[in-house]
Amino acid sequence: MKAKKFLRRRRAVLAALTLPFIFGFATSEAASNVVDKPFEESTDKMPAEVVEIEPSAKAPKVEQKVEPPAEAPKVEQKAETPAETPKVEQKAETPAETPKVEQKAEPPAEVPKSEPNIEVAPEPYRSQIDAQILEYFKQFEGKTIVDIIFDGASSDTLPTVKAAVLEHVGDTFNATAALRDRNALINTGYFYEAYQTFEVIPEGIVITFRVLENPVLKDVVFTGNTIYDNDELQDMLTLRRGFILNSNLLHDNIARIQEEYHDEGFILMKITDMNIDKEGVLTLKINEGTLEGYAVKGNKKTKDKVILREMRQEVGTPFNAKLARRSMQRVYNLGFFEDVNLKMNPGVEPNAVIMEVDVKEKRTGTFGIGAGYSTADGIVGMVSVSDTNFHGIGDTIAIMYEKSGDETDAHGYTFTYRHPWLDHRETAVRFQLYNRTYAYNDYDTRGHFKEEYMRKYSGGEFTFSRPVSEYSTNFITFRHRKDQYVRHVSSGNAGNRNTDSAWKRKNFGLTRSMILEHVTDTRDNIYNPTEGNKVDLTLELGGILGGDFDFQKASIEHQHYLKAGDHSQVWALRGMYGYGHGDMTEFNQFRVGGQGSLRGYRDDQFRGERMILGTLEYRFPLAKKIQGAIFTDWGSAWDGGLRPKNVKGSVGFGISLNTPFGPLRLDYGRGSQGGRFHFAVGTAF
Repeated sequence: MKAKKFLRRRRAVLAALTLPFIFGFATSEAASNVVDKPFEESTDKMPAEVVEIEPSAKAPKVEQKVEPPAEAPKVEQKAETPAETPKVEQKAETPAETPKVEQKAEPPAEVPKSEPNIEVAPEPYRSQIDAQILEYFKQFEGKTIVDIIFDGASSDTLPTVKAAVLEHVGDTFNATAALRDRNALINTGYFYEAYQTFEVIPEGIVITFRVLENPVLKDVVFTGNTIYDNDELQDMLTLRRGFILNSNLLHDNIARIQEEYHDEGFILMKITDMNIDKEGVLTLKINEGTLEGYAVKGNKKTKDKVILREMRQEVGTPFNAKLARRSMQRVYNLGFFEDVNLKMNPGVEPNAVIMEVDVKEKRTGTFGIGAGYSTADGIVGMVSVSDTNFHGIGDTIAIMYEKSGDETDAHGYTFTYRHPWLDHRETAVRFQLYNRTYAYNDYDTRGHFKEEYMRKYSGGEFTFSRPVSEYSTNFITFRHRKDQYVRHVSSGNAGNRNTDSAWKRKNFGLTRSMILEHVTDTRDNIYNPTEGNKVDLTLELGGILGGDFDFQKASIEHQHYLKAGDHSQVWALRGMYGYGHGDMTEFNQFRVGGQGSLRGYRDDQFRGERMILGTLEYRFPLAKKIQGAIFTDWGSAWDGGLRPKNVKGSVGFGISLNTPFGPLRLDYGRGSQGGRFHFAVGTAF
């Protein structure tokens, strides 16, 4: 009576669950266990979690939920279900007929003979059914196994069946061992169902293992794929045509395909359906996950288009986490925002998302006014206005004007304007006009004062730039600048050079040049980088457009950043080399010394037609928005030859502060000629 009740329950369960678990595993496991579940979505639209990004533009940790993949392949051919599940037989009877596939199975050597890592089916189904089967098996415990019969396995899978079963004739029957053997048969991957029947005889029991083999695989077809073509996906498969389909191998192949997608950033990809028809053709339906749209939140001044044009992914294409990360880096690198966060909202279509960019704006406009007095210039007044996000459209405008005394005293103006998007190819234009007279203090290479004189420079620069790839940009600049010696102020060891016409003719006049520049920048954050590189190649051709000076000037600079310990500690390295040739004035030569180059020495203390510079800096946090640094600088500028001459070095420490008006930097460097403090508005290299 107890056995009949169990059989009725068993048939009901098998009728409901045979097709979904026809290969003994659930594809939800195959799809979800491959990676760390970057998305987990159900068919019900769930609120997405906010992914915060630090000012260093960390990669987004997208944590949306994804629908579980579809059930295992559905076999559209009829296979006889065993007439009965485990039962007690008082008389030996002929085993029920099961479908025999007269095809080769894959070599048993490829089949795991120990308990596999893949669960036979997801909870709670397995635990419930196993508990019922285990309870039923217990009535036979203590009996001796007289014989073990295998039914339903072809000649090619029979060795696998025998290897999976650990019970032996002569053993005392154990319910747990019997359940283990049953599950082990399913977990070989060749069978979509396996069960035992029992015959009680005076000497003990006879166990018959009945198995139902998977279909023979003829071909594999993919649908829904756009990132990889069919040939590329086929190359990822190790399934063998003409052999019985092994569900374990299929599971591994699915995992490999998903891993390939996820490694490339397509973290929403999943297998939504699998079925195998009567001809043995397995169809895998791929859903790559779609970016359905964008939304912008938190911007008050900045126009939506300024943010959206930095997005690296087109709407309607498969969502890519790497492109999402890059998009957020670009938005933060605009310099308009204190913080940038990403939120993934479910879209209208299944497995689609809407990416919401949440920003917190910061002050981008500045106004300054100042006054001072000097014996050379008298009262000096200055006013400046700038905005790096003019009218919220992303343009930069800056104006500075100063006035003191007469025309031979400090006075003048500078005007800068930049428009970043002239067209859809991100062509940018920048022009600068200047006309300034100021006091210039000149020093020799030993740091001794030479002369103070009033220098005037006037003219302008016009620059076009256009990206050639995601991380590389080309620049072309046309420069027109006139340098003039206005008057002598005070004498040093060079005396009054106002009467030195040869020196003035060599260093003052009209410079017209064209500057070609190629920059590759992979830094994660241009304001406070923690990893990545920046390589800058520059060539300046003087005299090509006329002017008083004919020269060529080339340089290369490489900056490299890597994390040290936690995210807030960084090693920063920089190397530069420059080579010049021709008629170069002191203002066109390479200049080394001061903040931004060789700290511990005076500004522009070393000048020449050649230049070399190296810096190693260790940066670490001191408090919120305050960073400390320990550095060493080495460099020189010289004339003639390729090898550096009189290389100078320094060591020191610095501190940087991130303020609402921009970053401030204070360094102290000490070299062979003593120590000096250096102050700058902006970041170090």
